Amino acid sequence: MAGSVAGDAETQISSTKRHGGGWITFPFMIATLLGLTIAAWGWLLNLIVYLIEEFNVKSIAAAQISNIVSGCICMVPAVGAIAADSFFGTIPVISVSAFISLMGVALLTLTATLDSLRPNSCETTSSLCQSPSKIQLGVLYTAITLASIGTGGTRFTLATAGANQYEKTKDQGSFFNWFFFTTYLAGAISATAIVYSEDNISWTFGFGLCVAANFFSFLVFILGRRFYKHEKPLGSPFTSLLRVIIAAVFKRKAVVSTNQKDYYSESLSLMPTKSLRFFNRAALKQEDEVKPDGTTIHNPWRLCSVQQVEDFKAVIRIIPLALATIFLSTPIATQLSLTVLQGLVMDRRLGPNFKIPAGSLQVITLLSTCLFIILNDRFLYPFYQKLTGKFLTPLQRVGIGHVFNILSMAVTAIVEAKRLKIVENGHFLESSSSIADMSVLWLFPPLVIVGIGEAFHFPGNVALCYQEFPESMRSTAASITSVVIGICFYTSTALIDMIQRTTAWLPDDINHGRVDNVYWVLVIGGVLNLVYFLVCSWVYKYRNLEDDGHEKDVAVSHSTTLTS
Repeated sequence: MAGSVAGDAETQISSTKRHGGGWITFPFMIATLLGLTIAAWGWLLNLIVYLIEEFNVKSIAAAQISNIVSGCICMVPAVGAIAADSFFGTIPVISVSAFISLMGVALLTLTATLDSLRPNSCETTSSLCQSPSKIQLGVLYTAITLASIGTGGTRFTLATAGANQYEKTKDQGSFFNWFFFTTYLAGAISATAIVYSEDNISWTFGFGLCVAANFFSFLVFILGRRFYKHEKPLGSPFTSLLRVIIAAVFKRKAVVSTNQKDYYSESLSLMPTKSLRFFNRAALKQEDEVKPDGTTIHNPWRLCSVQQVEDFKAVIRIIPLALATIFLSTPIATQLSLTVLQGLVMDRRLGPNFKIPAGSLQVITLLSTCLFIILNDRFLYPFYQKLTGKFLTPLQRVGIGHVFNILSMAVTAIVEAKRLKIVENGHFLESSSSIADMSVLWLFPPLVIVGIGEAFHFPGNVALCYQEFPESMRSTAASITSVVIGICFYTSTALIDMIQRTTAWLPDDINHGRVDNVYWVLVIGGVLNLVYFLVCSWVYKYRNLEDDGHEKDVAVSHSTTLTS
């Protein structure tokens, strides 16, 4: 992989000088990604702990705020992708987003530095804590909002901008390999070094490292602007979808024809499919849209091509599967928050001098996902192909991810029940009356299992969107996947709020709650969602998956691995 970078860079320098792009842009793009990801994950992974310890926010409320922020970061990429495709291009969107992120992280660092921007710390002898003032909360939320918008604006736009620098599909695939590898590497650095600094040195020092990483990435990206290939905005792909709806509604009283000549098509051999026949009217030619010589008067808001109609149908068909993905990711988002709270009341010591930061627990899931993406691509998928003569389809991979996700929630419920039993028997650490005498290492197995599930369903969902969405929407397919994941954080917040309102399972002190019951609810919901997903998968017909090769699926799968 490194050899291809060095070799191709020399051969592309002359062409790069003429029109930009090529491997000379690679170090700028990757360095930008590395810095931005370290900065974003550095404050996000430990946000729950920061809110609890420095702003006296109740534990469940802090988990809900974290979910909302994570959802925002996942939703913003769609806005960034639309802005890049429709108006500004990817390079300006990344530049502005990186600067906004820098302002947000810098302001967040100020909240940790200036005592006037935080409430007084809780007294150790009293259960009463001072609540943050409106001004303090206003500054905090402004910082988090700016950092979230900036992070979301660069998250997938940077991937598109990087891939756009190359002409060959092979080079684009190699860039995606490096993109995912760098993302996981930066996440591991944040979850270990940055979070450790925040917990053991100071919040100011840890957030300061995030500011430095963000500033470094912003500076590097700006310095590389003269080498980049600047793609012109091509218009939003969503405009075409909207035109199909408007044209079909306008011609709602027209009779759907079975004659190919009655439809407007840029390809003479293309005929609308019978599914979702109502929208076929969008491509139906009417008398006032045909000239006497037989040529068509093409008004894009009144008459769409058959290809546009079929592209619209492809998006509609994926919606039921997207709903299943939301309910698949909701338990994962809930687990992300509750695991941090569980870690805070468990023995996190490793040896006499080291304590695992609660915010670093997610690195186990991250490393598990990273490892099993490689194992799947290099060993499991080839073995399955040799055994059956077929490749695992995207939906099959997503289904396997469902099973591992359910298993993870069940194991977490069992671990939490064991912890509550220890608390009930009064077995606490000598240094604290709230930390159970149970090692946090018990949380590692369920985190590993959920990581294995993500190694199946996340690349599977990306592959499904990439190959099934219209070609004009492939640049935003990843951002749409991110939007679906973002929605799950909001559904997770709503679920936690509903459980807290209707049961006593989630008090502010989870030692007096029943978090294990929450996980069992997630298990039941996961089983029901798996049944729904299997039904949707059974009736779904692939649009671009060939029975004899699955070449497109394989190409996308390889683009989501970490090695070339």
